[in-house]
Amino acid sequence: MLTEVMEHYRLVRDFRKASYFETDRQKQLFKDIRASILSGRMVALTGIVGCGKTVTLRKLQEVLEKEGRIIVSKSLSVEKDRATLATLIAALFFDLSPDKDVKIPGQGEKRERELRDLIKKSKKPVALFVDEAHDLHAKTLTGLKRLIEVVEDGGGVLSPVVAGHPKLKNDLRRPTMEEIGYRAVVFSLDDLIGSPKDYLHWLLEQCLSEGTQASEAIEDEALNLLANRLKTPLQLQQHLSLAFETGFEVGTRPVTAEVVESILSKQIDDLEPRLTRHGYDVRSLAEQFNARPVEIRLLFRGQLDATRARDLQEQMLAAGLPL
Repeated sequence: MLTEVMEHYRLVRDFRKASYFETDRQKQLFKDIRASILSGRMVALTGIVGCGKTVTLRKLQEVLEKEGRIIVSKSLSVEKDRATLATLIAALFFDLSPDKDVKIPGQGEKRERELRDLIKKSKKPVALFVDEAHDLHAKTLTGLKRLIEVVEDGGGVLSPVVAGHPKLKNDLRRPTMEEIGYRAVVFSLDDLIGSPKDYLHWLLEQCLSEGTQASEAIEDEALNLLANRLKTPLQLQQHLSLAFETGFEVGTRPVTAEVVESILSKQIDDLEPRLTRHGYDVRSLAEQFNARPVEIRLLFRGQLDATRARDLQEQMLAAGLPL
């Protein structure tokens, strides 16, 4: 957001720089996740794009590191679709090894044995955090399950904490993923902020100058419109910024409902953006439902043959997609 816009509405902080919005549900969620980690379970955290997965992961890691009961390890690889079990094992070696010059055995048997002993010597459960895990190959997820067992047999505790779009949750429920899906504890991060209206008021309180009331910057009717049409923190932050920028351009303060209406996309809840927020693009849909990419695009536009469209929609509904 431009400085002049922030000054006009007495904003002292960008909305994306606000601190963590803590709710009772989030506190309970952290307790449940902590208990699952301590028992050596695989933990899956899922949520739509913009729900705050990455921010929540950072906060959870911060809490666990501060408590000191669990060792936090993180996979930093950004190409999750190419990440293998070896990639994730390497992350554990880098984070757990006391040596600055970490040497990871190239031979699988020796590598796993050394990792098992390394975790056992730590005398604490180890949580391996993997973000964007919806892109991990099924073989990698299955390998993580087997690694948990190897570590457990050696007297240690390893809990992979994988986070991703709702596609990850649906994939874990597929019959072909039964070996790992039945052993994973799945937590949804959707609706973690509770009331969008409460979140907006908190956001403004965080970012407006001291002594400035929210009503001086934006009308309550405008906030209601945002809260009723949007769901995720990312959506709310982005559209609140757009509302202030547009309000500045037309010279109005406080921002009105008319201004907010003008910046809200009419297609925000159409099928394609809705599925994309859940982790399903044209390619992944075509692969999972044995369709051609052109058929998926026609489905999005409402131009696919009615019989074929009905067949695809029934398959998608059965797989848990939000149609």
